[in-house]
Amino acid sequence: MAKTLSKPTSIFFMLFTIFFFSTYVIADEAPVFSKKLPPSSLGLEQQKLSHLHFYFQEIVRGPKPTAVRVAQANTTNTSPTGFGAVVVIDDPLTLLPENTSKVVGQAQGTYTFASQSESALLMVMNFAFTEGEYNGSTLSLLGRNTVSSSVREMPIVGGSGVFRFARGYAQAKTYTFDNKTGDTVVEYNVFVLHH
Repeated sequence: MAKTLSKPTSIFFMLFTIFFFSTYVIADEAPVFSKKLPPSSLGLEQQKLSHLHFYFQEIVRGPKPTAVRVAQANTTNTSPTGFGAVVVIDDPLTLLPENTSKVVGQAQGTYTFASQSESALLMVMNFAFTEGEYNGSTLSLLGRNTVSSSVREMPIVGGSGVFRFARGYAQAKTYTFDNKTGDTVVEYNVFVLHH
């Protein structure tokens, strides 16, 4: 005659069975922190190299400045390099050096006077484009800008829109600087790899 399990043993067996199978099913559907994907799964094609050329228009004074100092150290005003000053920018990017030229985007971000020995800025900004095939796309720049150098090179560390997975560099060259107002026009040549 078949022996029957006691009530506590059968409950234990039933719970163990439910737990075992539910763990197996849940483990198969558990969230994954990371996994490898082929680039084609994101629609990424072969990389392209693009060259963008524009002018950065910075207006420091007047009724509508595009660069505003928002913070400074106690010693900033006595520092020969402006060390410790933080400036927020929303500078137009134009096709030609004249500030009346067609606007192709905005440079938005901050720069900090980050050197005690020379005029050197830490630049953290996005180039947000508003024209042509790059409309709605951005490039992110993060780097050191030694403003007294004739040509400064800074890395492009990423982007969005058509510039997803972007990397490259930007060369900045001062086109004009007004000693009275501080207004500046900077020529940018940006070379970027993207998909």
